[in-house]
Amino acid sequence: MDFKLLSLLLYAAAFLYRLLLSFLDWRSKDNPVPENVRDVYDGEKYARWLKYHGETCALDLVETVTEFVIYFALLAFDVLPRLAPSGNVYLAAVEVLLFVLVLDAVAGAVFSYVGSMVIDEKYGFNKRTMKTFVIDQIRSFLISGVLTLGMVCLFILIYEALGDWTLLLFSGIMALFLLGLAALHPVFSKLFNKFTPMPDGELREKLTALLTANGYTVRQIQVMDGSRRDSRANAYFSGFGKMKTIVLYDTLLDTMTTDEIVAVFAHELGHGLHKDTLRSMPLSVLQVVVIVLAVWLTVRTGVLYPDFGFAGVNYGFAYVLVSIVELPLLTPLLSLMSNALTRRAEYRADAHAVKEGCGRDLVTALKKLSSDSLSDLAPSPLLVKLYYSHPTLSQRIAAIEKADTK
Repeated sequence: MDFKLLSLLLYAAAFLYRLLLSFLDWRSKDNPVPENVRDVYDGEKYARWLKYHGETCALDLVETVTEFVIYFALLAFDVLPRLAPSGNVYLAAVEVLLFVLVLDAVAGAVFSYVGSMVIDEKYGFNKRTMKTFVIDQIRSFLISGVLTLGMVCLFILIYEALGDWTLLLFSGIMALFLLGLAALHPVFSKLFNKFTPMPDGELREKLTALLTANGYTVRQIQVMDGSRRDSRANAYFSGFGKMKTIVLYDTLLDTMTTDEIVAVFAHELGHGLHKDTLRSMPLSVLQVVVIVLAVWLTVRTGVLYPDFGFAGVNYGFAYVLVSIVELPLLTPLLSLMSNALTRRAEYRADAHAVKEGCGRDLVTALKKLSSDSLSDLAPSPLLVKLYYSHPTLSQRIAAIEKADTK
């Protein structure tokens, strides 16, 4: 079997799928806007959305094609084996991975610059200075680089020692790693943003009362300087168990009323009460097992490496092959399941906000968020099923209004 030809064909198939998603996204500009969200944009803002949507779709298409061409060339012309002359399994893997990580970082920085510093700047979203942009790119590269290299080296260590038992042990390690990342999210957030305590007042009292009435203890309420990078608003609460930290973007405080912010947190509270994070864990663990299984199979299939110019197994190349060829073929199926579950969870969380008496305020809050973000109000139904983790704004409002009349 010619593994190189097979890999190139599979990579091309994954590329065509991404093109399909891009086409469906672009075509949404022709879809009629549902009646219940037509007031989100007036004529002038809708025209502005059309231009913004067209430019972001064009950038996404160029990025997708560029990535495909680069990696297709790397695979087809055996570029990576020339970068890994070392006979040591660790050094050979690191040599390949460092090249790929730097290549990804450079290409990603270029497209990120165009997306945020050019397009988002043009439409009033970007608040980052060039200094902040550069620092963000360097920090992201260092964090992702250390994690990737550490993960691959750990896999090599375990596989060289235990062989096929690696599948079980490394799957468990990766599952614990995901939990650790979730727990450390507040720490990583502080690398990129500043958090200040919210001053006393009506909003603080209402948010505290909302959570305590449902059995939660509010550890603290913080305001994050989201406006340092972007004008779009957001909010979340973090923490395991019943003790929660509420985080508000400063942009949220500037654009929404007190009752609308409370409604947004009533929705987030619904996620907590329904244990949506816990519900998603089995599927997350399944995804981890699938990824580790793909890596394990690729590593133990030693006959494929000579087809790509390697003298023997290269763990770094195995990671690359899994990342760009195998996972893009598996991800659509896994995403189809996970997105269906998360969309259902969003409906449940919205229903809880209605139960708290926040239905109308949640509707106006969601409309403001969509308007301020220039969101797509009429995406393709197929794109929603294949790609969206949230229902559309129209679907959410229809469900909220239906629940509010009961």
